[in-house]
Amino acid sequence: MDLTKVNVKNIYYPPGGILLWIIIFLELFTFGMALVAMVVYSKDEPEVFHNSRLLLNTTFGLTNTVFLLTSGFFMAKSVQSFKANNNEKSSLYLKLTMLGGFLFLLLKSFEYFEKIEAGLTIGHNTFFTFYWMLTLFHVIHVLVGLVILSSVFVGLNKKKSKLELEDFEASATFWHMCDLIWLMLFPVIYLIF
Repeated sequence: MDLTKVNVKNIYYPPGGILLWIIIFLELFTFGMALVAMVVYSKDEPEVFHNSRLLLNTTFGLTNTVFLLTSGFFMAKSVQSFKANNNEKSSLYLKLTMLGGFLFLLLKSFEYFEKIEAGLTIGHNTFFTFYWMLTLFHVIHVLVGLVILSSVFVGLNKKKSKLELEDFEASATFWHMCDLIWLMLFPVIYLIF
């Protein structure tokens, strides 16, 4: 095997493919710009943003961070096991990955319920407009990620699996994007203001 060709392929075809990476960069740019806008708006209403941030449950945000990072770890282990042709172990790690995503959604749903009960909806003030838009957009990404991972899980557990490494890596790449987006959101929304 020519190592030059392998290296060139990795440069031009990163895990998940070029198109997925373009989408990821666009998503990160979109979330980043929204966070910049949030910071800019906070300069006009510093007291509102500070007092509103204090109404968030930082423990929930931190726990969700742990859920997603742990989930991301298991996703990496799942891909590693798949590459080693250990589908059974890969399947177990993939289940743990999805469990982390479901726990994230469960806790986020509870947090949303608390906010709605307290009247802290999207129209409450500028801070909560950003909070709802950014976190709901992220939740949509997590839901899509779980659908993708579920389809990979089904493909992985078929008797004659035709699951390709490229598909597995693409799903992992999307899932890690969800982790990365949350790592952008958590400190800005829950800690800074």
